[in-house]
Amino acid sequence: MENDSIVELRNLSFGYAERRILDDVSLTIPRGKVTALMGASGGGKTTVLRLIGGQCKPQQGELLFDGQNLAAFDAEALYAARRRMGMLFQFGALFTDLSVFDNVAFPLREHTDLTPAMVRDIVLMKLNAVGLRGARDLMPSEISGGMARRVALARAIALDPELVMYDEPFAGLDPISLGTAARLIRQLNDALGVTSIVVSHDLEETFRIADKVIILANGKIVAQGTPDEVRHSADPLVHQFVNALPDGPVQFHYPTVPVAQDFEALGA
Repeated sequence: MENDSIVELRNLSFGYAERRILDDVSLTIPRGKVTALMGASGGGKTTVLRLIGGQCKPQQGELLFDGQNLAAFDAEALYAARRRMGMLFQFGALFTDLSVFDNVAFPLREHTDLTPAMVRDIVLMKLNAVGLRGARDLMPSEISGGMARRVALARAIALDPELVMYDEPFAGLDPISLGTAARLIRQLNDALGVTSIVVSHDLEETFRIADKVIILANGKIVAQGTPDEVRHSADPLVHQFVNALPDGPVQFHYPTVPVAQDFEALGA
């Protein structure tokens, strides 16, 4: 029987030096769905993507990809697993000296033995899926930020991955480009039958396309469920995050001594 979860974290802990980023976290990423990872900056969202991609290894616990412990993979098995994943980096991360066409063709040329004619057909199909087949001969410097993000998405799906990870796909986009990017993520997820993980701070667009939302804070999961369930969570931190409140469990002021004490010290 096929596992309903393509990714599973089991009691996973990870940190940098003395700082614990994820503390005994357990979560599942359902196959074929759009799952959003959200929370305040520094909460460990991008770290989860790095762990799934094998850039980091858990310090405790397990990370399973398609039922197998990713941390136990040797280099060959890890590279094979990565070929089943697509990644949309923050701000696209296109190769600036390659054309739009060559950016999308890059993973196909690196990881397959397809003929140039086959590569051309696949690249044009992927670019057509994101509405940019006509821009194939342009350079990254000649297209807008929103278009660059769509080219990066075409590159991320070039190898027909089972899992696509999006790191802040909406950052810096105007409302039209943002709506287009969000719609593409949802449409491609459903049309291609992939699983999507979206790390984002854009509440409205992310809630609109996600099947499941996971809120990370202070190294823990503070809420998870459907967008509607998370929106109506009674947890104070989730309430603050969902309603964009300046004060709550996440304080506006950095911890310090009382104001009067500071001014008294200055006058002494």
